[in-house]
Amino acid sequence: MTVQRPLDVLHNSLESPVIVGLKGGREYRGTLKGYDMHINIVLQNADELKDGKPVRRLGLVIIRGDNVVFISP
Repeated sequence: MTVQRPLDVLHNSLESPVIVGLKGGREYRGTLKGYDMHINIVLQNADELKDGKPVRRLGLVIIRGDNVVFISP
């Protein structure tokens, strides 16, 4: 079994749909277009979610890594 580092998992999720959870309980779903070593995230076609359902269409968003609680591929 190969052990994957967190950035390896992100790299494997590029161009795929992900859900990003932020401090304060906000969640966003979109296509992962990029990231950096600080876990700053770029999502395309992003939606803001509430209770798992889209409530607002945002398009292209950049999320600061210090706000990220989880990223689910």
